[in-house]
Amino acid sequence: MITKTIIDTDKGQIARVTFRLPNSIWANSIYLVGDFNGWNETSHPLQHTREGAWVITLDLELGRSYQFRYRLDGEWINDSQADAYVHN
Repeated sequence: MITKTIIDTDKGQIARVTFRLPNSIWANSIYLVGDFNGWNETSHPLQHTREGAWVITLDLELGRSYQFRYRLDGEWINDSQADAYVHN
């Protein structure tokens, strides 16, 4: 699930976006990888919560689209809740 909130900051508005994968996903590690981090495969690890969900929250610039995927134990997966899908 992806949730977005518009936040007012000293530098203007931003989108605070939370990426959440369910506790039914078994993994040692999951990373959020996208154009916002130069497709770096290890810079944005999701945290495994006490409830078992995988979560990460980012502050992103408004007014643009972002492409991303998850890297789950070395395998690429897509998010079915994303606003759009772009083929490789």
